[in-house]
Amino acid sequence: MSINSPILPSSLPMSQHPLLQPLVIGGLTIENRLIVAPMAGVTDNPFRRLCKSFGAGHAVSEMIIADTALYARKKSLYRANFDNEIAPISAQIAGAEPDKLAEAARYQIDNGAQIIDINMGCPAKKVCRKLAGSALLQDEDLVARLLDAAVNAVDAPVTLKTRLGYENGRENILRVAKRAEQAGIAAIAIHGRTREDMYTGEARYDLIREVKESISIPVIANGDIDSAQKAQRVYELTGCDAVMIGRAAQGQPWIFRDIEHFLRSGETLAPPSVSEIKKIVLTHLEELYGFYGEYSGCRIARKHIAWYTTGIPNSNAFRQAMYGEESTAGQFRVVEDFLHAHE
Repeated sequence: MSINSPILPSSLPMSQHPLLQPLVIGGLTIENRLIVAPMAGVTDNPFRRLCKSFGAGHAVSEMIIADTALYARKKSLYRANFDNEIAPISAQIAGAEPDKLAEAARYQIDNGAQIIDINMGCPAKKVCRKLAGSALLQDEDLVARLLDAAVNAVDAPVTLKTRLGYENGRENILRVAKRAEQAGIAAIAIHGRTREDMYTGEARYDLIREVKESISIPVIANGDIDSAQKAQRVYELTGCDAVMIGRAAQGQPWIFRDIEHFLRSGETLAPPSVSEIKKIVLTHLEELYGFYGEYSGCRIARKHIAWYTTGIPNSNAFRQAMYGEESTAGQFRVVEDFLHAHE
C-alpha cells in the first residue's frame, strides 16, 4: 500500500453534507472540508499524505519560522518539502516582524506552496517568548501589520490560524477576525481555546460561531474534534465552513475516513483491525525512513509507533523495547513482530 493510493472506496456516492462538499479558498478548491491541523513535529510530508489518503481534503504544513537564517537548516528543509503532495499545498509560517514574514511568504510560494498560512495560535513557550504564535494576540496593531505584510507580499491566498485570545476574559477573536478579513485573509481557522488554556479544559465553540456570523470568509473550527460525531456536533454548534483535526489524528489517521463515512451514511465505522493497523504502520514507517534517512527516520518514527500501539495489550513493555532500537531495520522488525503477534 502506498500513501499516495486512495484508501477510500471510489465507488461510494458522497452525501450532500456540507462538510463533504468542496471548499474554495482564495480561488483554490480543496476536495472536502475535513482539514489536518498543522502540528510541529507531526504534520510532515509523509503524515500529510497519509491523512489525505484516508480522506482529509486538505493539510497544512508544520510551522516554519520566518527567519532567512533558518531557511537552510535541515529541519526547515524537511518541513518545507512538498514532494508528491496533493494540491493545493499550504505552508505555515510564523514570525513577529512584518518584513520577515513577507519574505518568508514569498520564499514558500517560490518553494511550491500555493497557500500561505500564518500561525497566531501556537501556545508553546519557546514560540511565545519571541512574541510569535498566540503571543501576537496581545498586540492587535502588530497583528494587523503582519497580516497586511503577508497578504501584500504574495499573489496567492493567505490564511490565518489563531485562538480565541491570549488570556481568558480578554478574548479578542472577533476583532482579530474582522481585521483579518479587512486585510484580505482568505480563511481563518480558530482553535476554541486561549493561549492561557494551552490544551487544558474543553474547547469553546460559542465565539467561533460569533465569528462565523460576523465575517464572510470561510471559518474553520478547531479543538477537541476527536470523532465523527464530534465533527458533526461542532459543525452544528458553530455553523463553520470546515473542521480541522489535530491531536486526534495522531496514531489514527483513519479518523478522516471515519468522519466521511458517518457524515455520508449516518453509520459509525468499526475500528480498524490490528491487521489493518499493521499495514498502515509499516507503510508509514517505510515512508518516514525514506524521507528522513536512517538516523532521523528511526527517531521520528518512535512517537508515531507509540501513538499507533496505544491500547494494544502489552504495548507499554513493547514501547520500552522499541525505544531502544537504534536502526530502522531493527525498529521495523520489532514493530512488525509485535503487531503480527496481536493479529
